[in-house]
Amino acid sequence: MLDLCSGRRYLIFASCFCLGTMIGLPPIAAAQQAVPEIPPVPSFTVTAREVLLDVVVTDAHGQPVTGLTAGDFHLTEERLPQTILHMDEHRPMSQSDVARLEAAPPIPPNTFTNYTPVANADASTVILIDALDTPVDAQMYLRDELIRYLKNMQPGTPIAIFQLDTEMRLIQGFSSDPKVLLAAAESKRNEPSLAGPHYSNPYFYNLSRLGRLRVAMQTMGAYLAGFPGRKNLIWFTGKVPVTVFGEYASGLLRGIPGGYGSTSVGNPFRDEFTVSQDNVLGLTDELRLSRVAVYPVDARGLQADPGFSASRSGPPAAAETMAFAQEQQYNQTKLDQVAESTGGKAFYNTNGLKQVIAQVVNGGSNYYTLSYSSSNTEWHGEFRNIKVAVDRPGVKLEYRPGYYAINRDGQEKKQIATLKRRKDSQGEFNPQAERTAATSGGQNQGQGALLKTGPGGFAAAMDLGAVPPTEIVFFAGLKPDDQIERIAKNAPRPGGNYLQTQWRNKPYRNYQIHVHAEANRIEFVRAADGERHGEIEFVAVVYTSNGETVNSIDKTVHFDLKEDDYRRFIQFGFGLDLPIAIPVKGSYFLRVGVHDTISNEAGALEVPVDQIKQGVTGAGFDKN
Repeated sequence: MLDLCSGRRYLIFASCFCLGTMIGLPPIAAAQQAVPEIPPVPSFTVTAREVLLDVVVTDAHGQPVTGLTAGDFHLTEERLPQTILHMDEHRPMSQSDVARLEAAPPIPPNTFTNYTPVANADASTVILIDALDTPVDAQMYLRDELIRYLKNMQPGTPIAIFQLDTEMRLIQGFSSDPKVLLAAAESKRNEPSLAGPHYSNPYFYNLSRLGRLRVAMQTMGAYLAGFPGRKNLIWFTGKVPVTVFGEYASGLLRGIPGGYGSTSVGNPFRDEFTVSQDNVLGLTDELRLSRVAVYPVDARGLQADPGFSASRSGPPAAAETMAFAQEQQYNQTKLDQVAESTGGKAFYNTNGLKQVIAQVVNGGSNYYTLSYSSSNTEWHGEFRNIKVAVDRPGVKLEYRPGYYAINRDGQEKKQIATLKRRKDSQGEFNPQAERTAATSGGQNQGQGALLKTGPGGFAAAMDLGAVPPTEIVFFAGLKPDDQIERIAKNAPRPGGNYLQTQWRNKPYRNYQIHVHAEANRIEFVRAADGERHGEIEFVAVVYTSNGETVNSIDKTVHFDLKEDDYRRFIQFGFGLDLPIAIPVKGSYFLRVGVHDTISNEAGALEVPVDQIKQGVTGAGFDKN
């Protein structure tokens, strides 16, 4: 991965967004005409699958151990010693460090983006209040503890706040400003929730809880993917359902009261090591990683056996005491497993939730990143265990315990065949009917009435108010027409106008949306002849304030790129113009999304239509 802003080369960390440069770019077709041809260069294939590992090192008192060198670490993979090629030490930013940072460049009028500048690119903290299984009194206590922490917080580490009830909700995006975070924590957005699944049968309750958790974590993972550095997720929950991340799901539980079958959530944070075979611009194989470490916390605080309640007379029954102990042990084991599988740490039986937040923010911001090239060059999808030790007495280490050695050769062949079938079924693109993507090799098909196909995924990301994914970072420049139009009664709709029946004969204004996106996270599959194939979906939806769909347009672009075209694609990004009609009278919201159908990664943003200024042209349009 190449950071085009600074010229630095990354394998995995880069999520740089050259906002000032990108907004100044014309559509790619125009940019290509002005760019001299890139001279051919000798090409050769290099395979260097470098593994990156974040390691938190603390002493016996839980304080970060700083100042270590690469020579202090010993790393093995499947018990075989590995050579550490590089080590970086990361520390929290001080208030003076934050003050020295340059402000983000201003965004032109009628230009919107899903990019959020984060002051500290080394580490950030995510606070998740899980209201599904957390009693309301525990939620209230947690909210008070969070407010207490934020009142004494020092600027430096960016923090985002989420709440999970019927769905994942973003209470406050990343900010290192204590005043902004405190206002969000004290607002109604962060009030205790009574929402949640209601089933008398524990089996069906678990399935519902598990489904909500899976979709919610995937939604959060898609949001976090665009942010650099390590993300420390503090997950406040009252009870972990019969599941954990990754390989720890356990089938049928035995010996646990009310035990029932389970299904794994899987890895919701895209932390698998997927290998890309694109060796362009001198890059070796790319490893993708979201770098999310989970710190689950029992939000109920210190738990006591209810059999010993002062309101009861006589000693508790032995069976009751055993059931309580088994349930506590089970829940704490699950918390530990979630933490260990992601490189975090679990907390339970503590009422000091404010202190827990402080400990994670401080400890999780002090860490080391180790990189090594595995001595095992045969990748067959197996899980490889990693062990790390440090030459210091009494230290504790937190890190991800391994990775999957995925080989994508077979998967890429299937993807190429699937893309060909989709392209053939849609027919040839007619440039007289629609404007194509401004990238050589693109073919385009447009339609309306965006279909929703079940929970989660890109369809859910396009819902009104949904947490916006940042896996693909882009901006949208908007150009409203001066003229107000109206379709006469019983007259056919103009081409490309997909206004729903209720708004079809009401006055409307046409808007042009110029979408321009980064290309560094778009996944291409390469055929035997070297040509690269991709497929990107562009969607715009207009909603009422209560979530009714007013209008929508969905265009899919197929890319078949030769080497020179691919180089330009990587260098300049890619774009497309979407036309959409929006009624003049009423309150509406415009949601725009970009979806890589191969990797299933996406980006989305939402704009209140009343914020779009008339007579102003957003970035990306030819002002002439």
